[in-house]
Amino acid sequence: MTHLLLAQAAADSASQAKDGLSAIGAGLGYGLAAIGPGIGIGIVVGNAIQAMARQPEMAGVTRTTMFLGIAFTEALALIGFVVFILIRFAG
Repeated sequence: MTHLLLAQAAADSASQAKDGLSAIGAGLGYGLAAIGPGIGIGIVVGNAIQAMARQPEMAGVTRTTMFLGIAFTEALALIGFVVFILIRFAG
């Protein structure tokens, strides 16, 4: 009887370890996926500010282009989040 209880406890422990490692892997994956878009948005905004400082008359066009660049870059972070959800809850 105790062998059955020990076997069940070992199986539960292995299942919990797998769930824990899956959560760590998914969180690490999303963290790494968010680094690139964060750096990209910083570069886009920095270059837009430089362009507006050099040519103030083009600030409206530059701002519009900057927001489009931010939106496309942020889409990468959202794709990373979707992959995180798939990894976390698919298995």
